[in-house]
Amino acid sequence: MSAVLEIRNLHVQVEDKPILRGVDLTVKQGEIHALMGPNGSGKSTLANVMLGNPTYEVTGGEILLDGINILELEPDERARLGLFLAFQYPIAIPGVTLANFLRLAINSRMKAEDPDSKGISIPDFRRMMRERMDFLGIDHAFAGRYLNEGFSGGEKKRAEILQMAVLDPKIAILDETDSGLDIDALRIVSDGVNKLQEAHGLGVLVITHYQRMLNYIKPQYVHVMFQGQIVESGGADLALTLEERGYDWIRERFATATE
Repeated sequence: MSAVLEIRNLHVQVEDKPILRGVDLTVKQGEIHALMGPNGSGKSTLANVMLGNPTYEVTGGEILLDGINILELEPDERARLGLFLAFQYPIAIPGVTLANFLRLAINSRMKAEDPDSKGISIPDFRRMMRERMDFLGIDHAFAGRYLNEGFSGGEKKRAEILQMAVLDPKIAILDETDSGLDIDALRIVSDGVNKLQEAHGLGVLVITHYQRMLNYIKPQYVHVMFQGQIVESGGADLALTLEERGYDWIRERFATATE
């Protein structure tokens, strides 16, 4: 059965300042959703809250994955249930190769599920890595580099997509993955997301300011966030409207609706 992520009436604050003011959103495995909106509307806050960033205080609502309220779980437990967050600004970890990082992540998940597990064997891991890298069109030498150290913006985002391919989540949140990417890098990263979505039925929530990423990752649903709420939802044509008209009409409509 396909996984379902449900966000119900979510309220979040930081240092007593409300950020999210009642967010409702449902993403099913196999669907692609885009979340758009102006700066400061709460998009990245939502992504961080879903994966358990302790900076944010949840003051109301629920986030359910297959009926389980993940707000009661630690970040690693949420990841094991099938959530994945591709960061806007991935950090570098000098001295840890991408391959070792991913093998440790897999072994941690296996041992959490079965304390007697010895983890994935080195030959099995190498075989899987080669398969995933070939599938995504990534040079095998990439796995031997230190995680994000000296990586270009495009390489950092490709590393995130490789992590996604190896960890095989049910729902992936891409938090402004297009930030800092040129057109060629954007195409490569988007192609990887599309391949995983088509091959594994991945559910995707793309958080972005701009239409350009949605030229390559085609959403079935587009949502607009403004002042901590989702104030408009529609199909892919809504993103085109935002590209043409900007967010002023959203501001005017929202102001009118709340008077």
